[in-house]
Amino acid sequence: MRNLFILLLSALLSAPCYVLSAQELTDNSQREIVFRSVNVIPMDRERVIENQTVVVKNGRIMAMGDEGKVKFTKEAFVVNAKGKYLTPGWAEIHAHVPPIDDIEPMKEVLMLYLANGITTIRGMLGHTRHLELRSKINNGTILGPHFYTTGPSFSGQTVKTAERGAEMVREQKAAGYDYLKLHPGLTKETFPAIAKTAKEVGIPFVGHVSFNVGVWRAIEAKYSTIDHLDGFIEAITPGIDTLVEQETGLFGSWIGDRADASLIPKLMAGLRDNRIRVVPTQALAERWLSPLPAEEYLNDPEMKYMKPETIKGWVNAKNTYTSNPNFSKVKAEKLIQIRRKLIYECQKNGVEILLGSDAPQNFNVPGFSIHHEMRYMVDAGLTPYETLRAGTVNVASYLNKTDSGVIKPGNVSDLVLLTGNPLKDINQTKTIEGVMMGTKWLSKDFIEKELKKLEKK
Repeated sequence: MRNLFILLLSALLSAPCYVLSAQELTDNSQREIVFRSVNVIPMDRERVIENQTVVVKNGRIMAMGDEGKVKFTKEAFVVNAKGKYLTPGWAEIHAHVPPIDDIEPMKEVLMLYLANGITTIRGMLGHTRHLELRSKINNGTILGPHFYTTGPSFSGQTVKTAERGAEMVREQKAAGYDYLKLHPGLTKETFPAIAKTAKEVGIPFVGHVSFNVGVWRAIEAKYSTIDHLDGFIEAITPGIDTLVEQETGLFGSWIGDRADASLIPKLMAGLRDNRIRVVPTQALAERWLSPLPAEEYLNDPEMKYMKPETIKGWVNAKNTYTSNPNFSKVKAEKLIQIRRKLIYECQKNGVEILLGSDAPQNFNVPGFSIHHEMRYMVDAGLTPYETLRAGTVNVASYLNKTDSGVIKPGNVSDLVLLTGNPLKDINQTKTIEGVMMGTKWLSKDFIEKELKKLEKK
């Protein structure tokens, strides 16, 4: 687990500087932007409303109706969207931006997210400059998705005593972070102090479940979200109390073959009854902890946006995993299958799933990895509609944003225009024709131009 943290930090620190020109930040809030003849996927239920006109202004959806029946001004900027599909923008609820003092390298990652239709992110490895970044995104100085940020990590390295844990909670609440990020290494002494103080001051805590805490204490303490399905495998493995953490592996990777599916209903009831949201980050497991070799992912087109040294680190991490004496292809495949079942059972049993993939992390390139995540969720048994809800409606509910997640007049204009219908084929989420981020329209040409700048030589 320590190696995971070091690898992630290395990937984040390697992001190069990226700057947008003043012209590219032009605000269109005073001009109508109109999508004509578009098929709308509103996400209020599973349906497509065909041949619509959607009018956007001031960061809001002003009107929507049948083509030819909606009025707009002659000065409006018109997008010919005939035959295309308009959907709410997606969230990456387990995102990362570089945790460094220089704010400039953070902009590259923000563009990678936007270019992939992601209009909301929750940063999961906080830094003081992220508070400034959030402010500049909100006031339009920096182009980026809506940004929610955790504070610096609570872990076995940063929290040695219960007193220090409680103190860190108060410090981060006072600083203005949105969430507390919990990493491995917390204990039966330090975790309760963190959870108790967080409840007292009113700040949610999210992320990993430490082995010595366990998922049942995490549920009782009412985590805001449990990410990575962390602790789930351990919770359904008989005899777990006889094992030490080193015997279980990352996210239970060494014991997935021992998991007892008959114990899943109890876990689901605990999560549902305590309203714990789950962020699976299945793309991280499928691409790192699967039996497939590193070479399986090296030719993915999005790898050109990562530095060679970052990719080399990912390959080394994958090879370290597959060369471990505890690894076997059979065990790895069983791990993936039980994780898929856990995701399916969450959906089936009313445990709310939030879309998140964890990037930049092993073979997960920011933005692009969310499309892998959605495909893996469908592979786990969710319908495309249920999968899309995880990144739209469910996130809006989680963030208590009643004007988001659904396309309707009055809601925010965070939108993605697609060539194909993702309700029929989830892979159509990749066919992006443009992104509407509040008051700004990012056309396909603009996105391709910006992505070209981000390619690594």
